[in-house]
Amino acid sequence: MTGTTYSHAPGFVAGDRPQIVTARFEYEDSYTLERAIATDGYAGLRAALSRSATEVHDEVKAATVLGRGGAGFPAGTKWGLTPAGVWPRYLVVNGDESEPGTYKDRLLMERDPHQLIEGCLIACYAAGLSQCFLYIRGEMALAQERVAAALNEAYAAGYVGRNILGSDFSLDIVLHWGAGAYVVGEETALIESLEGNRGMPRLKPPFFPAAIGLYGKPTIVNNVETMANLPWLMRNGSAAYTAIGSATSPGTRMVAVSGHVKRPGVYEIINGTTTFRDLLYGEEFCGGIRDNNELKAFVPGGGSAPWFLPDQLDLPFEGRLIGAAGSMAGSGAVMVMDDTTDIPNAALTLTRFYAHESCGKCTPCREGGTWLMRILDRVVAGQGTQRDLDQLLEVGGTICPGDFPHASSERLGLAAVPFPYKMTTICFVGPSAYTPVHSALTLFRDEFEAKLVKRTFIPVTAVSVSETEAAL
Repeated sequence: MTGTTYSHAPGFVAGDRPQIVTARFEYEDSYTLERAIATDGYAGLRAALSRSATEVHDEVKAATVLGRGGAGFPAGTKWGLTPAGVWPRYLVVNGDESEPGTYKDRLLMERDPHQLIEGCLIACYAAGLSQCFLYIRGEMALAQERVAAALNEAYAAGYVGRNILGSDFSLDIVLHWGAGAYVVGEETALIESLEGNRGMPRLKPPFFPAAIGLYGKPTIVNNVETMANLPWLMRNGSAAYTAIGSATSPGTRMVAVSGHVKRPGVYEIINGTTTFRDLLYGEEFCGGIRDNNELKAFVPGGGSAPWFLPDQLDLPFEGRLIGAAGSMAGSGAVMVMDDTTDIPNAALTLTRFYAHESCGKCTPCREGGTWLMRILDRVVAGQGTQRDLDQLLEVGGTICPGDFPHASSERLGLAAVPFPYKMTTICFVGPSAYTPVHSALTLFRDEFEAKLVKRTFIPVTAVSVSETEAAL
């Protein structure tokens, strides 16, 4: 199947690599309970329930299952942050996938919802969580339908509900879909939305969800792909899981590649060892740049990530190394730009999205993002001035004060600053509006200057008052 795109799973390519979360994608009926059971579905749950909750939790910690939502925090460690003796505790699964360029979680929910449900059951059992909430983005209608149907099947078969599989473990899973707000991808804003409020982020501290989350109770927030890793882990063990990938980034991860490549799509890659060059040029992956053009730049971790240049293609897809280079692995989305790309216009497209999605809670984001968009729009339209370019950086500095990281810090004579950077907002929506502006303007300033309005200034000569009066 190497290099083949499955016609029933558009854009997904498997290849001969290990498949932890996408093994069922080759089946037309991969979303059904019948197919799940035929391919070891809920076997991981059975294995977990045969052990103590503590043993299952320790297994996840030993495997170092990193969060796949953006921050990359180890799931097993996060589960241990809930305060002792405080009940109930909740699991909230973040399916509000809305980062530009990212569409891997949508495929997981559409193609294999039972794997997600099984992962949620394992997590709740291991961490002692009382109830699970699946929050799915409002625009993902098919994902909502597939997960809802899978939940009905799982309840009817006894995999969800009371005394699951004859054990003392009981759990209810609630499906909730949002209205389509980017900011709700931030965990505290998602919790606010679940409670029926406007999706706006909470201050941290004191509102770390593990301590004070949904309904004021301890809450673990995990990503869809993170949950999808757990069934395979329970069936095969942490030793098998850590044998894949690198020591600091074990297992596999899903990466969505969009833009100017020959085969855009979703790929399950080996975590920590697959390089960007492998991903963009490998025959089992994207197969090179479209029309055999030259690569100009790429965004390594979703629209909010600082940009990289071609000489960073040999970096492996590993969060720490990408962070040290001045960007982030983020949501697992790679956006590719070839040498025909209008860089200022590309930056405007991203900045316009983040400015529009600001919830308005933080002034630097609400005002700064809008002004970045307005100024950049003027520049792209050919009406900008040199002062506009300087002002873009000034406005951005009110959102992200101090040094700002980017792919070419050392080459430009600037201090390299590892991600994350400083910010004056509660969440990353504000900095996300500035990131494409800063990357584009720093790396390709000549393209911005080429768009500036060319004005001819006529020198004014001194004249006497009498000459002026005569002219009038």
